[in-house]
This record gives sequence, C-alpha cells and structure tokens, in this order.
Amino acid sequence: MKILILCTGNSCRSQMAHGFLKSFDNRLEVESAGTEASGKLNHKAVEVMKEIDIDISHHTSDSVDLYLDKEWDYVITVCGGANENCPAFLGKVKHRLHIGFDDPSFATGTPEFIQTEYYRVRDEIKEAFWKLYIEKIKPQLQ
Repeated sequence: MKILILCTGNSCRSQMAHGFLKSFDNRLEVESAGTEASGKLNHKAVEVMKEIDIDISHHTSDSVDLYLDKEWDYVITVCGGANENCPAFLGKVKHRLHIGFDDPSFATGTPEFIQTEYYRVRDEIKEAFWKLYIEKIKPQLQ
C-alpha cells in the first residue's frame, strides 16, 4: 500500500506521521512531501521521535512535485491551523484524507513550553495515525 503524507514545509508533522506509519507496519510504502519543502528536517521533531525509538533523521524534505506522477492509495494532509493552507494533490489517488495538527515549530514561550508542544503534537499524530492504521489501512492489507 502506497501512502503519501503531505504538508507545506515537510519538515515536522508530515515527517512524524511518516515515521509512525512505518513503525506500525513495514509493509507500507510511505513517503512525505511538501508544497514548499524546506529541504531539511526540524531538529526538534527528530529529537522527540528519537525519544520514543523512531529514527526519522534519515528522512528527506522533498517537494510534492517528485510524487505527482505516481499512484497513491492514500494522500493525507496534516496541516493544522486556520493560518495554513493545506496543499492540494493533483496526482492519482484512491483516498484523500485530512488529519490536521498544530505546527509546533510556531510555538512561542519558554523552552520548556515549546518542548511540551512538540510532545503534544507528536502524541496527537501517533494517536490519529494509529486509529487510521487500525480502522482503514490494516484491514486492506489482509
């Protein structure tokens, strides 16, 4: 099963979701991309994922243009707040989903508060993608 996780910058939330899906089932072919890919990973996203033994440090921040000519079972957008425009994917897709999350890289305040925002968003992504995996993806793999 081929899954593309789409965001704007492809440095944080989409990378975490990518890491979680691969950790749930290595049979999944998962990629992540952004319409304005930053070209690098958010170091705090890498850090909070590593704390739960998921290494995303080898991921790359790629432009969605690299994936437009492929067919996907799922394209999932993960942009969050009203100040963000979720990108549209114009390629061949069986299922389009939106599961939005706040962007912890926009958190302001003390270093401790910012860290808790990364944990909160990471844990929300894990919960939402586990539910998606159990309810929709895994049954299709049987």
